[in-house]
Amino acid sequence: MVHRLVVNYGRPEDPEAFDAYYRDTHTPLALKQPGLLRLTFGHPQVMGTAESPPYLVAELDFESEQAMGESLASPEGKAAGGDLANFATGGFTLLHFDVHEAT
Repeated sequence: MVHRLVVNYGRPEDPEAFDAYYRDTHTPLALKQPGLLRLTFGHPQVMGTAESPPYLVAELDFESEQAMGESLASPEGKAAGGDLANFATGGFTLLHFDVHEAT
């Protein structure tokens, strides 16, 4: 079963600078984390009358919750986590869960 870490980023002070830094600096750091199966991200759009969405949502998949914990505790995981303060001026929220597939 896949275990997913979701990072919801709030609206940054400078969206263009955020996007460039995320793409060119942060993503390469995050991709170095051991045990990372997949990293996807995008700018969500509101459907209907929902409240304002996060500016960017990133999803990082691992084989298990334990694998995620080990990855985040690794030097590469600590480097990626420590980098958040360099660009996430709108704040961020971390969520994680086991992914269940509907049948």
